[in-house]
Amino acid sequence: MTQIFLSLAAVLGGLSVAAGAFASHALREKLSERSLEIFETGARYQMYHALALLLVALLLSRTESYSPTLVATGWLFIIGTALFSGSLYVLSLTGVKSLGAIAPLGGAAFIAGWGALAIAAWSLKF
Repeated sequence: MTQIFLSLAAVLGGLSVAAGAFASHALREKLSERSLEIFETGARYQMYHALALLLVALLLSRTESYSPTLVATGWLFIIGTALFSGSLYVLSLTGVKSLGAIAPLGGAAFIAGWGALAIAAWSLKF
C-alpha cells in the first residue's frame, strides 16, 4: 500500500502543478474570472492532498504494524481529490452547474480523511 500511495501522491502532485500551469497559461484568456478561480481551487486542493497522501505513505513505511485506519486515510484523500478537484475542473471547463453538487462529496471525503488521520495518529507505533 505504501508504494501505491507514494506513487499516486507523486502523480497527483505533478498533475496539480500541470493543472495550475494550464490554468495560468492556456485558460486565462478562455475562461471567465470565476471559472478560472474554480479551476485553480481544484488544483490547490489537489496539491494539498497529494502532500497529505505523501505523509500517509511515509507514515505507513515507518510504522511497525499494519494500520487499517491509515490505509483508509489514504483512500479517502484519493477519493476526495477525484471527486472534489475533478468536479471543479469539469465544472469550470464545461459550465455544467450540476457538477457543483459533486464537490461537497469530495470535501466530505477530505474531512473524513483528516479525521481518520487523527485517529490513526493515536495508535501509531514507530
